[in-house]
Order: sequence, then C-alpha cells, then structure tokens
Amino acid sequence: MEEYLEKYRSVVGEAVIHHLLQLARPLQGIKVVHVNSTREGGGVAEILRSLVPLKQALGLEVNWEVISGNPEFYECTKKIHNSLQGNRISISQSMLKNYEGINKENYERLKDVLENADFVFIHDPQPAPLLYHCTNRKGRWIWRCHIDASRPYRPVWRYLKNFVSFYDASIWSLSSFAQVLPHPMYLIPPSIDPLSEKNIDLDQAEIESAYERWNIDPHRPIISQISRFDRFKDPLGVIETYRMVKEFLPVQLILAGSGATDDPEGVEVLEEVRVAQRDDPDIHILLLPPDAHRSINALQRISDIILQKSIREGFGLTVTEAMWKEKPVLGGDTGGVRIQVFNHHTGFLVNTPEGAALRIRFLLRHRNRLKEMGKKAKEFVRDNFLITRDLREHLTLMLAISHGATDRIEIG
Repeated sequence: MEEYLEKYRSVVGEAVIHHLLQLARPLQGIKVVHVNSTREGGGVAEILRSLVPLKQALGLEVNWEVISGNPEFYECTKKIHNSLQGNRISISQSMLKNYEGINKENYERLKDVLENADFVFIHDPQPAPLLYHCTNRKGRWIWRCHIDASRPYRPVWRYLKNFVSFYDASIWSLSSFAQVLPHPMYLIPPSIDPLSEKNIDLDQAEIESAYERWNIDPHRPIISQISRFDRFKDPLGVIETYRMVKEFLPVQLILAGSGATDDPEGVEVLEEVRVAQRDDPDIHILLLPPDAHRSINALQRISDIILQKSIREGFGLTVTEAMWKEKPVLGGDTGGVRIQVFNHHTGFLVNTPEGAALRIRFLLRHRNRLKEMGKKAKEFVRDNFLITRDLREHLTLMLAISHGATDRIEIG
C-alpha cells in the first residue's frame, strides 16, 4: 500500500510525505472505522473515498461503513440537516422515533466492528445516535460535523445535542460553525484528492469531447455551477445571474450535478430548475450519475468561470475542485466558501445575482485577470486544501486523543 502514498509525492513534495510517515508510525495497526450515510454522492463520500485508503497505506486498519434506512429516515435526516443550517422545521415525534430505530438497527448490524475499534468517526447527523447504543465500546468516538451549524434551529439542535454530547471529541470545518459541546473540539477543513478521477489532469481530447457530448458551443464563454440540486446551492439564482450576463455577452450556462441517496429533495429541486430553464438552449441542465467523476472534471475544465452561489454552505468541495483546475470562482459569501475564495485574488464573493453578473462580465472582458486569478487559486488549494493536509490533521488528532493531557508527544 505504500505505493499508493508515493503517488502524492510529486504533487505535495517530499517533506509532506515524510511528515505523514512520521505521524503514522505510533498509530500502526490501530483499528479505525468511519461511518456515514452514503457511499456515492456528496462531499463526505468523496473525502472518505480517498482518506480511507491513504490511512490504510500508512499502516492503520481502516473500515468504511455506510448506514441504510427507509424513506422516512432520509426525510427526517434531511430536515435535521436543513434545521442545523437555520431553517425552522418541525419534525414529528414519530419521524424522530423512526430515526432512532433505524440507527439502532444499523448499530446491531455493525456492532462487532464498532465495539472493537480504537477510533470511530461518525459523520454528520444521520448516524449520530449510534453511540447511544454502544454500551461496551473499546475506543474513542469522534463526531464529525460537515454542516454549517452556526445558527441552527434550536429545538432540533437541542435534540441532536443529546446524542453528540457523549462523544469523546468533535470535528468542525470552521470555528464559526461550531456549537459548544462538553468535550474537546477540533477544526479540520475538508479537502480534495488531486489524484482522484475528478481532479487529475485530462488529455485535451477528453476535455474537448465534452463539447460534443453535451452540445456545448466551444466558441462562446461558459459559466458553470456543478453541485447537488439543492435549494441552499441557489440554482435558480444562478439562472437569474446567467440571464443578466447574457444581456451583454453571448454566454452559456451549465448546471450539472448528481443525486445523493440520502437527499430526498433533489428531484423536486431539479424540476424547479427545469421549469426555470424555459427551453433556453444555452442552459444545459445535466443530471449525472454519482460516479461521473471524469465528466465533472471535463466540464470544469471547459468552463471559463465556476459559480458556487450558495446561500448556506458547509464548505463546498466544488469550489476547491474548480480552483485546482485554475478557474476563478464566484462563490456565495457564506460558510466555508469564505475561506476558499480569497476575494479579488482567487475569485469573488457575491451576495446577489446582480453582483455575480457584474463580476462575470468583468472577468470575461479582462481575460488576463481571469487567468491570473486561476493560477493563484491552484496554488492556494495546494497549500491549504489537499487530502494530504486533511490526513495529517486526522493523524494528529488521533495522537492527541490517545495521549490525553500529555504536555508533549514524542513521535521520533
């Protein structure tokens, strides 16, 4: 498995690889389990798809488990997710009872691996109650919240807090997202894998094949937003922005995304987007399969400008992906987008369709500035948001928790 780690040396450098090997040495052979609610679709699954094999390559024994549930379970967890992001949503007691019952069923299925792990990482609210059922745990449990919970709907947060308070630690993407909990709280921003199919370099022929495949004109500017069809991503605001730009420039718009098995609202939002399209042939709405990673890669590379016009956003991996491909990003001035888009340097932060349209017109008329922003964006990602940095911080966290209150940890 060390060959897997070696592939990253040319991207991140010798010192980064050496540091990872040094941190991993005291953790050899420990049992680690990650649990989330989907293996395909969404940023959590994408991170785990790279993080798990990298930990294995460093000598840790790592499993990735996925919980399953009925439609009512996913409806409930979507409501919890939206409530944590600030929506005032009432959740019935019967729905919460089903949520807890599904978690109990999943715990019974995963009991052996969870009870015998040295570290268990539980991702987001969907599997949060698993710890409640684990009365004979061996290791440390960490709750990883990928959501912007800075202004949650309090009744729902109080309910969830009853479960997550008993974890040994929690991880948040930004300090502003965190809610006070009675255990150590860590900050680890998400990351992208530069060697995944979504981010690797593609040859020019594969990139250019995207034009013909989706009937896109290679001779006119392309603006794109590539993310789940979710109201918090504001796809209707993106269409409004496009129409304002098109009054002055002959642009095309790509709205592309895949569904996630734990997001029941996606179909409804996609239909709203199709209605707003109004048969405009220059608005390309693409529903891609969850594993269309190379297609997304190509779409980002043929785009001139990438949007992530989110209203609320935990982080927004699509921002990082676009920046890695030297594309300036116009991102909603919210959540994790703010720590990626360095305003006026790697892109622009925007609050309205009018503001986004103004910035797009500026960049399309000043191509040198567009290219300069793209180059800065890639280097900013290299320094801050690659999977090797994420891995380093996970290893450091496990070492810190293992040593408790020790003032100094000697790793050789």
